[in-house]
Amino acid sequence: MPNPTTLFIICGLPGSGKTTHSYSILAVHQAILLSPDEWLQELGLDLWDEEARAGVESLQWSVAKQILGAGQSVIIDWGTWTREERENLRSEAQSLGVRVELHWLDQDVDVLWDRISRRAAESPPITLEQIETWAAQFEVPDQGEVEFYDGFFVGGAAADKRSGGKRPR
Repeated sequence: MPNPTTLFIICGLPGSGKTTHSYSILAVHQAILLSPDEWLQELGLDLWDEEARAGVESLQWSVAKQILGAGQSVIIDWGTWTREERENLRSEAQSLGVRVELHWLDQDVDVLWDRISRRAAESPPITLEQIETWAAQFEVPDQGEVEFYDGFFVGGAAADKRSGGKRPR
């Protein structure tokens, strides 16, 4: 019988709906959600402090591997903008014998800008120019990448272009 323990990797830009989607996974699966934004805020640290964020994500990944090893599913809500970052998480998790699903939340820049402007959660605020730069830097998951996952989900603009999100295999 296959191991139902799953690592859910949530990828997308700020404002794409990653955290909302992560909470929808929580509603269905018994999983632990690890989000660096929540930890940074709880610790009173600056969301823009890249060194602090890297430290929190490293600590979260250490904790995630222990949780996965104990048979509990985990949701990583980091953004995971690069294929290399996603690949490292996937390969380490699969070496633990757990399933790994990639959930890509894609939105057009104008939608990201609208959502980020309305939530006004970041200080200093995120600018439209930053979103445009980040969108150009984001490495979109392609078929060569997603074929190594046990499940793949697309939400947002990319799903709309495909007439609906692909559900995990």
